[in-house]
Amino acid sequence: MGVHDLQVYLESPSLEGGAVSVDLLKIARNVTQRQQPHNTNRKIRPIGNKLKLIVDAENCLDRLYGGYFSDWACGGQWNRMIQFQSLLTRAIERGNIELAVVFNGTIESCRMNEWIAEQANNRQKVGMVLKHINTKATPPPKVWWTPPTCLRSALRMALRHLGVTVMCTMDDHHQEVIAYCREYGFHGLLADDAEYAAFDPPRYFSSENLKLTYKGSLETKEYMVNELTKSLQLTQEQLCVMAALMGNFLLTESDLQDFHKKIGITNVIRDNVSPPECNVKTLADFVRKLPPPSNMDALVGAILSYLDENRASKFRQSVQYYLNGTASGFLKYCAPPSTPKEKKGHSNVQNNNEISHKENDNDLEVLGAGFASETTEQEEETLHNYKLATVNLVMSSDYTLDQNGTIGNSHSDPSHFNGLLNGSIPNTNQNIASTSGTRVNLLVSSSSSNTSSVPSSPKHSAQSSRPAVVSQNLVTPTISPDVLRTASLRHQKGLMASMILHVLSTQEVRLPCLMEDEGNREFPPIHDIYQPLRQRVYAVLFNLHHLRYVHTKKKESGELPENSPQPEIVVKEWIYSRSNPYQYPEHVKAEPLPWAVPTLQRLWFGPALDDKRRRMRALLSCLNSDTPLILNTGYVPQHMLIMACVLRYIMSQDKPIMRRHELDAFLCQAFNVDLMNPQYLQELTLTVVTSRGVQLAALFMQGVEMALLANDACGAPLPWLMCCPWLYFDGKLFHHTLNRSTHSKNILEVCENHIERVVKVERMRKAILEGLDVKFAKVPLAPFAGMMRQGLPPPQGLPTMPLPSNRIPAGMRPRPISSRGGQLQVAGVVVGSWGANYGYQNMRQQAPIVGYQGRGRGVMGGPPGPSNFNQQNIARGRGQQRKPGPPTFPVNKRNNANKKRNNTNKPNNRNQTSQEHHTLTVKTESGDIPADEIIINNDGTVSTAGKTEDCIKGNSDHKGQGDAPNLVNTSH
Repeated sequence: MGVHDLQVYLESPSLEGGAVSVDLLKIARNVTQRQQPHNTNRKIRPIGNKLKLIVDAENCLDRLYGGYFSDWACGGQWNRMIQFQSLLTRAIERGNIELAVVFNGTIESCRMNEWIAEQANNRQKVGMVLKHINTKATPPPKVWWTPPTCLRSALRMALRHLGVTVMCTMDDHHQEVIAYCREYGFHGLLADDAEYAAFDPPRYFSSENLKLTYKGSLETKEYMVNELTKSLQLTQEQLCVMAALMGNFLLTESDLQDFHKKIGITNVIRDNVSPPECNVKTLADFVRKLPPPSNMDALVGAILSYLDENRASKFRQSVQYYLNGTASGFLKYCAPPSTPKEKKGHSNVQNNNEISHKENDNDLEVLGAGFASETTEQEEETLHNYKLATVNLVMSSDYTLDQNGTIGNSHSDPSHFNGLLNGSIPNTNQNIASTSGTRVNLLVSSSSSNTSSVPSSPKHSAQSSRPAVVSQNLVTPTISPDVLRTASLRHQKGLMASMILHVLSTQEVRLPCLMEDEGNREFPPIHDIYQPLRQRVYAVLFNLHHLRYVHTKKKESGELPENSPQPEIVVKEWIYSRSNPYQYPEHVKAEPLPWAVPTLQRLWFGPALDDKRRRMRALLSCLNSDTPLILNTGYVPQHMLIMACVLRYIMSQDKPIMRRHELDAFLCQAFNVDLMNPQYLQELTLTVVTSRGVQLAALFMQGVEMALLANDACGAPLPWLMCCPWLYFDGKLFHHTLNRSTHSKNILEVCENHIERVVKVERMRKAILEGLDVKFAKVPLAPFAGMMRQGLPPPQGLPTMPLPSNRIPAGMRPRPISSRGGQLQVAGVVVGSWGANYGYQNMRQQAPIVGYQGRGRGVMGGPPGPSNFNQQNIARGRGQQRKPGPPTFPVNKRNNANKKRNNTNKPNNRNQTSQEHHTLTVKTESGDIPADEIIINNDGTVSTAGKTEDCIKGNSDHKGQGDAPNLVNTSH
């Protein structure tokens, strides 16, 4: 039994009137000024006649994503998500509703067991999903839905882009959400958590049942907490006692196991009533006889006969925790102490002048939370670039969800989505209202203090489970107050990756389970791949280079001995492995960048042009992408810089991870014109879903997550609007392109015979692989023919286990005919003979080819470096591929020799280079030219001046993104 059973009972049919279907748009129409709740202790009175709702995003990630899309496991359908968000935003705006979406940005050590249990559940679902994909090669069912990698970051950016208030909690997620709801006069809460039921919010709506329907209504269910207390014959305070005795993160179910047995709580079904419903009623009968919580000492004394002193102390804290979330308990602790200075600022909050004064204070807070890179000129330029990047966006008038047939209609101006009304500039007045949550963590300080003394479980205590890292000079970094204040403000407004504040404040991070196969790995664990990136980010955040520089100066001056070791900084990472299933954190050392990185204050607040360049260089260095071509917008458009850096980081690993055609699949889908066409993506049907493709998408999206972390840590050199994943990736389109590249002969077929798209892919690939020793992963050998399934491409689509089929048993199968020829004898008499089968023999010897399966003029698109393709199996010259075996025509060796001599006499270095590097060539008036040197002009003509425009590799001072000459028109 646990506190979650309270939510189960609230939703059960046995509680009549506990869950009622409602339409939020109808409720919003009935809201008036006089109906709004009034409280003189609130800092801001509700103004206007909007229905104000606060949403706990952690309870409705699937609904905010847009429903259970059939292809959620493919890596995320971000353009369908952004269209659903746009339609939902317009519906609530037309319906006179105001939303505030809150994400969990805390690292609550007291809830570590809950987080571990959640990760175990997700890991189990991931195993079922990958097993289903391996055996069925189809998208998994929605019952195993797990959040796609990078979903929370994508949702924060999408909601921010659409002008919705976004916040992140800091200390205690549940207490901060309910405190914000009560303090700022919200009418209700959208969530599905039993702890909110114990808090008794003004109105409690279901986030799981939220639906945008064909009728234009926004339907959900409202949980009637008053019906719950009436059915159980309890007061609201007694409901808090009951929630504490059910078992929660403070007083766990294992602590209360013997207590539950004493009062008759079992898991046996009685009278056709489920155990949760029966147990809730049994516990309510027991709580009804206890003293009220207002007399806490008497209440704890009554419990002492069932619990020992240690558990009774936890029980007191647990009851107080829930009381602090109620309306009466909130009023007791939310008011700050009455000092003269605070009286001056909070003496009167009921007039509009005071409200405007608060807004001015919030405006100053926004300015204090900004980076030096976030200037007005840069925001305007970013908005312009975003509109150019989304020029191919298709906003359909109809939108269909896969869950319960829900749909929304859109007939408003699409400029809202394109960025004209997105409220993306944090210094504008549109987002000033969203900053009112900057003091939420201060409001719950008293409730947090009640739980701060609770020790963490010894099972997960880093100090008791594992000794500290052996280091001769392990230092604890000192964080500047300006840096910590800016990080806190940006964290609360959802403008920064939450991991940064965790690292700065606690030197501890939690890494969740991802969509990867733990049993059959074709590449290392994803978190291990990005560990060097995180180590560099830690070094940037803690000024490790500056600490070592000061240490060296002190040794030179004689203040420290010569043998004094360099300072080291360690961060604890909670990461799952079979040897360490979240038992203790891994101690990871920060690794400095290979150049003199400025301090974090200079990176975040330095306004000079050199500071701008150092910010960008620090970001590129963290991603192994500090090369000239990566910043050349003619090769890498600005909105694809994150994608290029992530792919380059993956390709720079010591162990090869991606294959040639897989890298091209990433690039081809990014330049596909249908990437931003949600209607096309909705109608697109995947013939096969592969386990390797799913894991590659998760690997890439986790790289995007880490790139966003590095971008925020370096002072946001790349504007956040240029980092949005829907600009360069869609999981469903990626799988479609990956399957297409498996069967295509060349990259031109993958790009659907669009030569301008091929040119862009070739140039971007050249920038990604510049200066790398390119090593592609080898293609595994194809299994025996009996494992082949019709319609599945080898080898990614092959199942890992044999499946039932209609094949002939092994003993009855015809024996294969020998490829060397032979004779058939009956009773010693030759009755038949046959010659050698050259084609069969060559087929048995050749290795399987996955990817581009042919070669001719302009078909082998690839970067410089070793090739995994068997050259003898690829057709040469013009015409169709010749069958292997002896020639069927007379061979004139003299003519062939003359041909060779004539060919060698022709000076054509460009063609020789392209043949060496397997580069796609295009026939022009001036001859055959490599595709990565072609420039498509605005008038459609082709020029070849691209090579002279490349950046000089020897130049160490790079220009910022956007400063390089624009060689390719990216609007194509």
